Amino acid sequence: MKKLLALLTICIITNSAISQTATTTNTELNNHIKQLLELTGSAKLGIQFMNNMLAAFKKQAPQVPAEFWDEVSKTIKAEELVEIIVPIYAKYYTDEDVTKMIEFYQTPTGKKVIETLPLITQDSYVAGEEWGKKIAERIVERLKAKGYVTMR
Repeated sequence: MKKLLALLTICIITNSAISQTATTTNTELNNHIKQLLELTGSAKLGIQFMNNMLAAFKKQAPQVPAEFWDEVSKTIKAEELVEIIVPIYAKYYTDEDVTKMIEFYQTPTGKKVIETLPLITQDSYVAGEEWGKKIAERIVERLKAKGYVTMR
């Protein structure tokens, strides 16, 4: 009985130590992820996206007073987005991965990636849209040629 009690005590102490180490490691990882998001401007991009969405709402609902949109805008916080994104990064990256990314993004090349990625993304979106239109046109032409559809 004493041996069983001693073994159980050791298991509890070991489990507690492992849990504390994991919590410390997770906190460190989370802090590094937040640093990475700040460095890359990811949260700012999220806020920019939300502001664009609000602008679209304003166009669709011109009868809504500007004060309403100002109030809504004040409730949108980058920190909320960061808290949502951190666990996603933690799911896929180790602390070592994140610290290496931080190191990279602090280099001249990394800074250039941060600066140009939004532009590349925007240009890629436009290019993808054009490509999709061409594919759709080819599909419609083939459907017409095979007699599956009669479109104008």
